[in-house]
Amino acid sequence: MISEKDLAELENIPYEQRIERVEKLLEGKNEPRAFELGLLLALKMGQEIREGKELGSESGDLVASWSGKHPDSVVEEAIAFAKEFLTNPAKLAEKIKSGVLSSDNERRSRVEPGMTEGTEAGMTEGGDAAANAGNEASNG
Repeated sequence: MISEKDLAELENIPYEQRIERVEKLLEGKNEPRAFELGLLLALKMGQEIREGKELGSESGDLVASWSGKHPDSVVEEAIAFAKEFLTNPAKLAEKIKSGVLSSDNERRSRVEPGMTEGTEAGMTEGGDAAANAGNEASNG
């Protein structure tokens, strides 16, 4: 799970290293979330834009590699997240905050006393960092 802390740390490292960092965080995950795949795709697309390459020239291979590994619905949602990261990261950040905050509150209400919530709760404020990552990708 890519946490709020991971997203905040991404803001402080060079762009190319951000891609490596996200790839490493996703490495070995059997079922990454669409948001996580979308973040990686957005970073790859941003790199193509920065380098003046045709959009999809390398990121298309990444998406193709997801076929068979992940459900089509997850891949489609990841593509939608990546597009939104690049075109309107602030709006996506707000969606993430509101969606994760409500799902976090819902999860807390289901956790029995003495149980821990797991790592997903760490995403509650990751939207700002996600927005900044998207802004940098689209602004070059």
